[in-house]
Amino acid sequence: MGSLLPLINDPALAQLSAPPKREFRGVWVATVSNIDWPSRNTLAAEQQRAEFVALLDQHQRSGLNAVVVQVRAACDALYPSQLEPWSSVLTGQQGQAPGYDPLAFMIAEARRRGLEFHAWFNPYRAVSDARNARLAPNHLANTQPSWLRPYGNARYLDPGLPEVRAHVVRVIMDVARRYDVDAIHFDDYFYPYPETGQVFNDDSTFRVHARGFTNRADWRRDNVDLLVRAVADSLRAAKPWVKFGISPFGIWQNRGTATPLGSDTRGLQSFSEIFADSRKWAQQGWVDYLAPQLYWSIGFTAARYEVLVPWWAQNSFGRHLYIGQGAYRINTTSDPNWLNPSQMPNQLRLNRTTAEVNGSIFFSSRSVTGNLLAIQDSLRQDFYRHPALLPLVPWRDATPPPAPTGLVASLTRQGVQLRWDRPTAPAGPLDRVRQFVIYRFENNQAPDLAQARFIRAVTPTDTTAFLDLTTNLADVRYTYVITALDRLHNESPASNPASLLVTASPQASPLASLRPAYPNPAQTTARLPFNLASPGPVQLALHDLTGRPLAPLVEATLPAGPHEYELNVTSLPPGTYLWSLATPHFRGQGRLVVVR
Repeated sequence: MGSLLPLINDPALAQLSAPPKREFRGVWVATVSNIDWPSRNTLAAEQQRAEFVALLDQHQRSGLNAVVVQVRAACDALYPSQLEPWSSVLTGQQGQAPGYDPLAFMIAEARRRGLEFHAWFNPYRAVSDARNARLAPNHLANTQPSWLRPYGNARYLDPGLPEVRAHVVRVIMDVARRYDVDAIHFDDYFYPYPETGQVFNDDSTFRVHARGFTNRADWRRDNVDLLVRAVADSLRAAKPWVKFGISPFGIWQNRGTATPLGSDTRGLQSFSEIFADSRKWAQQGWVDYLAPQLYWSIGFTAARYEVLVPWWAQNSFGRHLYIGQGAYRINTTSDPNWLNPSQMPNQLRLNRTTAEVNGSIFFSSRSVTGNLLAIQDSLRQDFYRHPALLPLVPWRDATPPPAPTGLVASLTRQGVQLRWDRPTAPAGPLDRVRQFVIYRFENNQAPDLAQARFIRAVTPTDTTAFLDLTTNLADVRYTYVITALDRLHNESPASNPASLLVTASPQASPLASLRPAYPNPAQTTARLPFNLASPGPVQLALHDLTGRPLAPLVEATLPAGPHEYELNVTSLPPGTYLWSLATPHFRGQGRLVVVR
């Protein structure tokens, strides 16, 4: 039997809030143990790629704007590396190449959809399952066994060893330099979580590398601090646009232990149990964001969500705060509050009433796409129904690019075609224009670029064309303006406005309709069904996600009645496409996902 959520009747939370213009909307894609991707370690390369494309398409349709993908879970790699072996999650055998570069592929696919890519590293875990591990010859357990410490059935790198810290920084910077990632991300594993009867034996390391510390707990926290600061400094020196974020355990310290700084909670304390002083990392400005894992419910006695969100808000020190949302807990019985379908929506509403909260990251991908208690539907229809720009990072760069120019709008049979000129931005990598924001206003609406509801789209790339397929045909005047975004999402001033009047015949009525494509996703062929209430000219076309035409499919005069177009998709790259139907008095679009 569940209980009524204590915040469900709070008017500030129950009221449907307008989505903010800037918000981080991320999801963790866990690769360890094949949790999220790839689904099995026996998939062929093409199957792996198709799965990832489908995963991204789902999250893009849900309004997300970032993916946090685990690329190094246990001193292994989802990319070719001279420092560590290939991960076994790709082929079932550690050290065996999958036949392509998964990281390069994933980044390219994220870019095609306008999603930020955060490369997720576990810094210290070396072996997850020592009893059953089949390690490659070049794994650190074989090449540097003195760096590892046993703890239960796992093996960890010793954070107190300078050579360990140097190796971890080298691994991270190898990825940061070779790949176009938007951020480096750490999870919550530092020193291992306590296990009954287990001791992390770093006696010899403490004797040799104490650095003047006499208290081992303080020394261990300093070891972790040294790594965090080294990664932060290295990234800023090499690629100042690459952000650094950490997702700590949700409790720093309980107030009963650390008065008055701790939270009003009674749970495991990351400060003293895994030696992670996450509050300090934000206070010192070493990280660009924290994403505390607040996987408890509103009303959970020992660690109440409604207590921890404001605590982290007060202790983020001006850095971004993204809440780690426990989507995997939805509809589980260990805490009855999670059986209530309002639990996660209420958490998201609470986030939006807390000024310092800049967004969310959901754990994990499978839980969101599984639509547990309709969470994915809730994101699509409510919370993320309008696009959102990513939060600004003014401590990195606060200079916006110049405005686009030459915006022109023209009416076509498919919709309103927009074209504009790319602004001439400075040559620096921070200033390069990366995307454009399309704003659309109707009739007498005052242009207001602060409101997310007026954002028609954010282009995934720096294209200079966009086809708006979602126009009405009932005497509406549309006014468009375009802005440019740079690498860190600074937004330019608006372009010149472009307006046009879309009119309909007085006798116009819905003369056509689309039905969903099937099968969808499609591997070889897809059927595109539509209906005409009266005979007339028809244009059927295929587009990419920006609305750019890819191929005309039908241009003919057809009789009234149901019709289907059979589309061969074998020559199309995997991804999401739009297909449109245009008649003199109807325009509509559908989506089609192509997989292999």
